[in-house]
Amino acid sequence: MKLSDKTLSLLKNFKDINQSILFKKGSTLRTISVMKNILAEATVEEEFPKDFGIYDLSQFLNGLELHKPHIPELDFEDDSYVVIKEGRMRSKYFFADASVIITPPDKEVALPTEDVSFELSTSQLDKLLKAAQIYQLPDLAVVGGDGVVKVLVRDKKNETSNDFSIIVGETDAAFSFNFKVENIKILPGTYSVVCSKSNLSRFTNKNQDLTYFIALEPDS
Repeated sequence: MKLSDKTLSLLKNFKDINQSILFKKGSTLRTISVMKNILAEATVEEEFPKDFGIYDLSQFLNGLELHKPHIPELDFEDDSYVVIKEGRMRSKYFFADASVIITPPDKEVALPTEDVSFELSTSQLDKLLKAAQIYQLPDLAVVGGDGVVKVLVRDKKNETSNDFSIIVGETDAAFSFNFKVENIKILPGTYSVVCSKSNLSRFTNKNQDLTYFIALEPDS
């Protein structure tokens, strides 16, 4: 089998969430951060033939890069390793034991409540993250007040810090759902965002079968 560019892009994103991943038989990929505050799941076009673990996903992906501009074939015939082959080149990459990999729970994740929802476009997300980088702001918040819902980046511990905000909806409620900017490890895209007062959020990509569950900060 060969991995599509879309799947490779997804795996590059997943390595930023957790350096290790347990592939499960089928077409669903899931990962969870070591702190268990970010969970991501996606359906891909490939059908993986078996369960197997990759301990260093970054290393594995860099190994595939050796074959650029070609896309190598992955041979899963052996239970202990995958053979990466392209032309006259071969790599044998050994699997990791599942016990050394932090994996998501088997049960489906669901929000206990859906209290605030809005759409966040690619450009809006990009500008928020760029503003956080430019102004060195550690916090992202979804705030309701004065009739609007806005997403802003700020330093909530510093009342005189710079901030940057975008209005994404209307509301008659007052609320503040707080994130750490460092936890917004999602692929570029337009997302349907839902926040729960149970301190959990869901980001659903509007253009592909990809969902992130990101924990909110305790002071939300």
